[in-house]
Amino acid sequence: MIEVVFLICLALIWILFAVLQDLKTKEVSNWLNFSLIVFALGFRFFWSLFSESANGFAFFYQGLIGFGIFLVLGNLFYYGRLFGGGDAKLMIALGAILPFSEEFLINVKIFGLFLILFLFVGAGYGLCWSLVLAIKNYKSFRKEFYKLWHRKKVFTLLFIFIGILLMCFYFIDSLFLVLGIFIFIMPYFYLFAKAIENCCMLVEIPVNKLREGDWLAENVKIKKGEVVKQDWEGISNKEISLIQKKFKKVKIKQGIVYVPVFLISFLILIYLWFTKFYFLF
Repeated sequence: MIEVVFLICLALIWILFAVLQDLKTKEVSNWLNFSLIVFALGFRFFWSLFSESANGFAFFYQGLIGFGIFLVLGNLFYYGRLFGGGDAKLMIALGAILPFSEEFLINVKIFGLFLILFLFVGAGYGLCWSLVLAIKNYKSFRKEFYKLWHRKKVFTLLFIFIGILLMCFYFIDSLFLVLGIFIFIMPYFYLFAKAIENCCMLVEIPVNKLREGDWLAENVKIKKGEVVKQDWEGISNKEISLIQKKFKKVKIKQGIVYVPVFLISFLILIYLWFTKFYFLF
């Protein structure tokens, strides 16, 4: 149990640093994520080497397996455009931490529980953050929301009509009511999220403050035939140099500071681990 407590403390220290860095700079350094992987797997190796456990190197092997599984998940989230690079690498690093047990099936339960927690905490956190932004920028948000409403009026009314139509069949099956409500409110969520993005997350900054990985709000034309394109992976240092030679300011898209979701989810997981809640799965 001492080895698990050490891994938990190690992860908490690193995640706290990542939260502070994300709040300050809107990014998480590669060295922070990679060092967590090195320290976690290094500790697992030396603990297994000097431990008198009957399972030998199982503690180390489970760490490697967890790292491999979360390496796949992190890349899926990144290339599926759900995560930025720093968030994906932090998820991968936690893969070396989360196998608390020397038994694979127990670790699978822990992985599943963490991902479920992450999903629900992330949804609640994202909604709260968006509401704060909407309230803070109420006038511009309201203006943008109504502009999008008129622009997407046909699309929105179509979904509302389909939703109401499905709700009318609730007497056949209650599933129609649930599906109808979901379709009815879906366009409002879309318009809300799009309005937040357009009025609260697009900012114009001096080009000397551009950093590698920043997301351009739109393509930037340098000269005829040469364009720095808006890309999910963000701009490179070479592209920053090109932009700085041509422009004084440029518009970028800022994402939500998402690392606190890792901290909250991990803290809940620790509580559930020590209360043996994972056995209910």
